[in-house]
Amino acid sequence: MSNELKIQDYEREPVPQHLRKSWFSMAFIWIAIGIDLSAMFLGAQLGAGMNIGDSLTAVIVGSAILGLIGAVCAYVGAKTGLSTAMISRFLFGNQGALIVSVILGISSLGWFGVQVGFFASNFQTALSELWGWHWSLSVLSIIGGLLMMSTAIWGYRAIEKLSVWSVPLLVVFIIIALVMALSGEGGSTVWLPFEGEALPMGTAISLVIGIFILGTALSPDIARWAKTPKHAITAAFIGFFVGNSFMTIIAIFLSRSMDSDDLTGILLTLGLGIPAILVLTLAQWTTNTNNLYSAGLGFSVVFKRVPKSVITIIAGLIATLLACLGIYDRFMTFLTYITMLVAPLGGIYTAEYLLVNKNRFSFEGLNSNRSWIPRSIIVWIIATFFGFMTTMAPDGLGWFQVTQVPALDSFLIAFIAQAIIGKWVVKKG
Repeated sequence: MSNELKIQDYEREPVPQHLRKSWFSMAFIWIAIGIDLSAMFLGAQLGAGMNIGDSLTAVIVGSAILGLIGAVCAYVGAKTGLSTAMISRFLFGNQGALIVSVILGISSLGWFGVQVGFFASNFQTALSELWGWHWSLSVLSIIGGLLMMSTAIWGYRAIEKLSVWSVPLLVVFIIIALVMALSGEGGSTVWLPFEGEALPMGTAISLVIGIFILGTALSPDIARWAKTPKHAITAAFIGFFVGNSFMTIIAIFLSRSMDSDDLTGILLTLGLGIPAILVLTLAQWTTNTNNLYSAGLGFSVVFKRVPKSVITIIAGLIATLLACLGIYDRFMTFLTYITMLVAPLGGIYTAEYLLVNKNRFSFEGLNSNRSWIPRSIIVWIIATFFGFMTTMAPDGLGWFQVTQVPALDSFLIAFIAQAIIGKWVVKKG
């Protein structure tokens, strides 16, 4: 019985109130998710392509926008106590939610595979540079995949413990690297004006938003564990703002001081061999375990009789196999399309809850819910196509741009359309 309680993750029902968590521990999870290699490489890109002041402005503005969106999405998760996949049943009906849940599962599963491959590639470089070990990408993908699966299998509480322990360790190692880089000759080069054609501010802000926008739509997966909506909002804003900005800002300073955009190489050049290995491992582990966690929550709505731990194991093995086969390099276009489908969901459920009819979000009424809810499906299609129109070729049509972040475009259009159509339907009915 005790073992069963340990892995109970309430994937198909609201999290009980007595098990809810404070904002402090939840913020650590979102910060840990934000501290990843993608943020490091983005920071290096911004540092190499803009003045220091402009690059910092882009990171702060973009992260603040993410924090606000994440806080709104987290509010709905805390109020309902349900995962993103379960919330979709209120919006699309019991049958429509199955389609949404499959897409959520595939999206998170795909990103897990991509990040495992990304981890293996960087880890391979570190091992080769440090000790001359030439391990294959397949072996490193298996090691990374199994490591990242370990916490996702046990659910939220295991992810929480990993984040609380790993975030301080990551911060210490990264700050040590920064102090070492700035104390050398490179410290004076950080503030030199940028020479050449700089990245436009709008493009830079869009890049900052783009690396984490999908995570905001999936906020309820974590926020459902919040003690109160206030705790969820506080944790989400701090988590998305700090988590998205911290590593990116550090990477900006590192890249400018070392005149390189290779963060793994920078850490090794500074003589931080073992810390580099730990940063690589912990940064990807804390981020990617959440991808698999969300995949398990999504597929749990579809496969109702299968325990979530079993679903997570199977999904993790499949994604790891894809990484071993090198499929992550050929998977990006497919994931771009999937992201276009997932991003609008956050706009749909926040608009429905905040502006249309929050009384519909009752867990007790789910079983009597309709099989299909056409208006939300229509909004979903409209918003997804809008994102496709603003995505540059060859992955999209590239007809025009709005925010320069297609996922944010589709989120905003979904929010507006859901509010307008929802209010019209409610008033008419």
